[in-house]
This record gives sequence, C-alpha cells and structure tokens, in this order.
Amino acid sequence: MPFIATNPATGERIAEYPAHTSEQVEARLTLAAESFRRWRETPIAQRAALMRTAAELIEGEIPVIAALMTAEMGKTFAAAKGEAFKCASTMRHFAENAETYLATEMVATSARRSGVRFDPVGPILAIMPWNFPLWQVIRFGVPTIMAGNVVLLKHAPNVPGSALYIEELFTRAGFPTGIMTNLFVEVDAIEGIIADPRVAGVTLTGSERAGRSVAALAGAHLKKCVLELGGSDPFIVGVHADLDATVPNAVTARVQNNGQACIASKRFIVVRERADEFISRFSDAMGAVPTGDPMDPATVLGPIVSASQFNQLADQVSSSVEAGAVVHTGGAPMEREGFFYPATVLSDVPSGSRAANEELFGPVAVVHVAQDLEAAIAYANATPWGLGGSIWSTDDDEIDAVIAGLDAGVVFANSVVASMPELPFGGTKNSGFGRELSAYGIKEFTNIKSFYVV
Repeated sequence: MPFIATNPATGERIAEYPAHTSEQVEARLTLAAESFRRWRETPIAQRAALMRTAAELIEGEIPVIAALMTAEMGKTFAAAKGEAFKCASTMRHFAENAETYLATEMVATSARRSGVRFDPVGPILAIMPWNFPLWQVIRFGVPTIMAGNVVLLKHAPNVPGSALYIEELFTRAGFPTGIMTNLFVEVDAIEGIIADPRVAGVTLTGSERAGRSVAALAGAHLKKCVLELGGSDPFIVGVHADLDATVPNAVTARVQNNGQACIASKRFIVVRERADEFISRFSDAMGAVPTGDPMDPATVLGPIVSASQFNQLADQVSSSVEAGAVVHTGGAPMEREGFFYPATVLSDVPSGSRAANEELFGPVAVVHVAQDLEAAIAYANATPWGLGGSIWSTDDDEIDAVIAGLDAGVVFANSVVASMPELPFGGTKNSGFGRELSAYGIKEFTNIKSFYVV
C-alpha cells in the first residue's frame, strides 16, 4: 500500500509515496548495521559538530518544515514553527551536553580502577506517531544518535513527507548515510524488523494497544524497548489557585496541538470551593477559542488529523452525553469542510461512560469536582494511565502534596506540562516505561558496562 498524506483541513490528498519492497528494507537494515560499526567509533565532538549543523539547517527553514507539518496533520502553523524551533534547540542541547551525560563514572572499590561505561548498542527501531511529526523523532533520535547508535524510523503513514524530511535533514547535515534511515513499511513488517539480529532495540510512542504489541515482540526477542503511550492527564485546580492565570492555561493545556497530545490535560479536577467559578470561566474561554484554517495566524484550534479520529471523538462525546454528561460548550462536530471539532467542556460525566474511561484525543475537556485536594489526588490516580499532570495553586503545601501524591512520570506546577531536553520524559502504569531526553534518556539504549581493574 502507498503512504498517503491528506490535508485534514480540506480532506485533499496532497502526496503519495510507495511502500518499500522487502529488498529495499533489507538493504536499509544492512546499511544501518554497517553505519553503526563506524558511527560508534566516531568521537562525540565530531557527532556534536554534525548535530549543530542539523540544528542550523532546521533554523534556516522553519517555515518550510512548519508548512509541511501543518499540511500533513493540521496543527496550526504557529505551533508547527514552535515545534521546529524546539527540535533545533534540543539538537544544540545534546551537542553541548552529550559528552558530559555519557562520561565514564569512576566508582571506588578495592580495585585499582573501577567504574561504569555507557556504550552504544546498535540500530534502534523507532515507531513514531503523527501528532508531533518532527519533535517525536528528534526527541528520541538525537540523544540516541549522540550516544553512538543509529536510527531506523518507521513513522506514521499519514506524515510521509515529514519522515523523508528528517532522513534527508541528517544527510544534508553531513551525517554518514544510514545514521537516520526511513522505512516506509506496513505494520505487519514490524515483527520481522524487531526480530532481525541487527536491530538492538525498539522505541514506540503511540497507543496503549500498540505498546502492548511492541513490548511483547521485543520481549520475545530479548530486545530492550522504551514505550511512551497514552494518557489522561489531570489538571488539578487547588483551593489557592489564581484563576486569572489558571483559566487561560487550562485552555492551552487542552487545545494545544488541536487537543491531540499525549500530555495534553484531559481531566480537569477542581476542588469544590473553586468549582463553580472555574467551570464558568473555563467554559466561556473554551467557547471563544478561534477555530479554523491552521495556516491563519489568528487560529488557535485547527482540525482533527483524520476522518477516523474525528468520528471516534464525536462518538465518544455523543455517547457520553446520551449517558448523562452535561455539555457546557461545544459537544458536536462543526458544519464545515475538513475534520473540525470545537473546543468542548463536559461535566457530570457518568463513571461508566466513554469520556470517563477512554483517552479523548481532541479538544474535549472533562471537568470533575472533588471535595478537597486529597480527593482530587485520589481521583487523578484512579486511572490506568500515568504520563503527566499539573497542579494549579499559589500554596507550596498544595503543590508539594500533588507532586508527591500523583502517579505520573511528569508533574508541573502552575505551568502547562511539556517535555524539555534537560528533564527526563516518560510515564508510569499503562502510559509506558523508560525515559527520553536528559542524562537519563540518552542512556536508555546504551550498554551500562561495569569495569574492574586490579
């Protein structure tokens, strides 16, 4: 099957690429394995110089790659430009810090010299999603490449242009061929690639279902894997929240990337004494979100990525409303060309409804009222996921209680949850395992090798 890019704002097919044949896949696996043997011996300073060149290339063509991402998956042009800039800055961060992160650690023992090395392991298969076409790949790929590994990229089928851009970016920056290798392959080819002895590990960012499948395959072949899966992140509004600051950030937390982000806040949990005011102000603000052409600078909310995702979201909301959920704003598809769903706020969502039990991948916020902060934390944890979460309060005791009590890999206070190169990123429970970014993430696909010299 070909890989087809469709503009979600118009439904127009914009590009089509043929799938790689089995012979082409074999050639790319061979190239990756050969490239790794040379790349692992390349000094980190040389890797860093090439990475800085790649960052310069992105910075010089931000409008180009941003327009491509907007066309392929519908994120606003402003958000796409921000994504591209973030990728470049992350490249610069690891170019600057990889040598320190990977430095041999000396450990005092009875030996004359002993310690721990961090050695690369080989080609890593990266199965990446469509919602951040550039950032998801860079977030994993840059630390992994700086550690001395090479990447086999199986990107989402609806962003093929972005996949090719990334492969060509590393080539244009001067990296040896095979350091970043794109694979246009169907899902049924993944098992064979994971099983291939030349592949040292696999990472996936995607759904819980996909994560279970990849983890099972990796386990069967004794391959290391890192999984960043779905989430239903809580946005906890405490007694001491400054609503003037909290409400606009609540809107951003829900509609960022058109509501299609794993770390977007999805459950808004408000202590009872602040609930009425928050729900009223939040609903008004969500109802006023500018929605439309993602290339328009005034647009904040663009389309859902595809017809299938759009229909799933609409079904999740309509069935929850039929079950008794209250709609404060939005709640029904927009009547216009493209896959547009309005910013929506639901409350009083029944415990058995889809909105209460499924990840809503779109601009739909579910508000829950908790008796107090302790109840808010308990409700936040009453989910199989544990990716990120936030607490909104001017009181440090409230903040620290949520940081300590929330079952999540990332907790922010008075700030929308985000990933950044300085801090490790990843989840717990059904949101996956392993970490990306920071000194922790760069070591995920290394052989942590102890040595002891008498």
